[in-house]
Amino acid sequence: MRKTKILSSLGIVTAAALALTACGKSNDTANESKSVSKLPESTPVKTAKQGGTLKLALETDTPFSGIFSNELSTSDIDSAVASPGAETLFDTDNHYKITDKGPATLKLNRKDNTVTITVKKGVKWSDGKQVTAKDLEYPYEIIANKDSKSERYNKNLENIKGLKEYHNGKARSISGIEMPDGDNGRTIVIHFYELKPGMYNSGNRYFWESAEPYHYLKNIPFSKLVSSDQIRKKPLFFGPFKAAKVTRGQSVTWTPNKYYWRGQPKLNKIILQVVAPNSATQAIKSHKFDVADIVPTQWMQVKDTKNVNFVAQIPLAYHYIGFKVGKWNAKENKNVMNKNSKMNNKALREAIGYAMNVDQVDKHYTHGIKFRVPTLIPAQYGDYSDKTNPGFNYDLKKANNILDKAGFKKKGKWRVQPNGKPLTITFAAMSGDTNQEPIVQNYLQQWHKIGLNVKLAGGRLTEFNSFYDKIQNDDPSIDMYMAGWGLPSEPSPQSYYSETSILNYMRYVTPENNKLLREIDSPKAFNHKYRVQKFHEWQKYMTDEAWAIPIDNAYTITAVNSDITGYSKEPAQSNNNHPLWYKVGYVK
Repeated sequence: MRKTKILSSLGIVTAAALALTACGKSNDTANESKSVSKLPESTPVKTAKQGGTLKLALETDTPFSGIFSNELSTSDIDSAVASPGAETLFDTDNHYKITDKGPATLKLNRKDNTVTITVKKGVKWSDGKQVTAKDLEYPYEIIANKDSKSERYNKNLENIKGLKEYHNGKARSISGIEMPDGDNGRTIVIHFYELKPGMYNSGNRYFWESAEPYHYLKNIPFSKLVSSDQIRKKPLFFGPFKAAKVTRGQSVTWTPNKYYWRGQPKLNKIILQVVAPNSATQAIKSHKFDVADIVPTQWMQVKDTKNVNFVAQIPLAYHYIGFKVGKWNAKENKNVMNKNSKMNNKALREAIGYAMNVDQVDKHYTHGIKFRVPTLIPAQYGDYSDKTNPGFNYDLKKANNILDKAGFKKKGKWRVQPNGKPLTITFAAMSGDTNQEPIVQNYLQQWHKIGLNVKLAGGRLTEFNSFYDKIQNDDPSIDMYMAGWGLPSEPSPQSYYSETSILNYMRYVTPENNKLLREIDSPKAFNHKYRVQKFHEWQKYMTDEAWAIPIDNAYTITAVNSDITGYSKEPAQSNNNHPLWYKVGYVK
């Protein structure tokens, strides 16, 4: 789904981002790819006037959950809904390196293995209260307390001294988070067992990059936080806008936070509203919204719309095929592989990857707006991405040979397992717009061509929330699935693919993977050349073992009313992969 850097962590990509469009000729494909790549990342800079209401579209085929807490939500949809109010603690430059220009400052001390975060004076919640040290510390309690059931807890955070003990109920507080000026001060000092090379970048997941209003939430039991009105209906933010009205799952009306630390926003109101994918194209063409993201499905229909500025970027994101090979052990907080799992066969996974005609699909259906991603470290990460790794190029002959050699013999139309037993594979995919079904059917047909009896789980596409409920809870009826990640701006794959990450939905665990992930984030990796080498080794390992098959990514294009200025997707001009909304306004 969508993504993107999500509040110093990562996010689930929505079904809309997986949608594709009607067919086009090959020469159109080249032209559209070239024209989209030239679109700017920002609207033209003009003088903005004070006032006005902006209508913001959220394109999705499912209601948003409305969990206004970075610690309790992993959905890009929720991130988009919260964007007018939610700011993270740090601004970045265009390479995602943390700067001192945001709500808080950062200082690393490699000698003492500490990170000091100081929130600026005047950074206030929308109820007028100063953001305090306790507000910086409290998110760690939410994440680490088992009663909150946060999916953000992972091995990375256990690098903070005392966090694991708090998580396991052996301590009542987190000893490694110090508040030198007390709860009401503005500074926390985090004591780590070791500092990591990615800590200079936003999205590193070793320390948290958002705050929570402790004074507002402290009396709510952790087990009830996610369902509380303070999280769902009346959240507090220290960003430019506050949530004035929440119609659950459908819309949010945002009005200015009069205490906003950067100054008064230009707009008087932002109305965010859900729009179904099948009606979004007409809504954009008729200017029903001032800002609307465009999925590849819509580009050819809306690209000639008048009085619109289109802005675009390649997001930090990808779609992938995941194979279920184990379960999450909640008691031990780790993934446990099942050696007898149907998909715990390297040859089977490889063949599935080589049978996918991703390049053909993307060129045929999206006019070059979508494109194949060969490895799990996309090109936007620079030299960390191994440009020499071909990934899984379409090769039916190779797929068949792999299965033949591995003993998956054909008996009639379908192949059987090496032990002679029948082989049926259930595949889960999310619903989307009207083109999602034929695209999924295309991949089913490709797998059928190599003799694999792959069927849709439940016989149909699955609604977004239900899909992730099944994937996260290791529904035994699912053998493989197609999903997507919005990625953080620090490239370490630890939070997705480690033994202790609940977001490793495949549930695979190997000593070699553990070793490579440790090396990527080790103190030795402060040496850039060494870290690049380890990233390349990990990508080769993941391609060789095919635990997850990367599929593709796409340009994200946004249609912005030509009367709007200040809208930007540039990293240095955005926060949480959304524009800094206080800058957005109507042209004078």
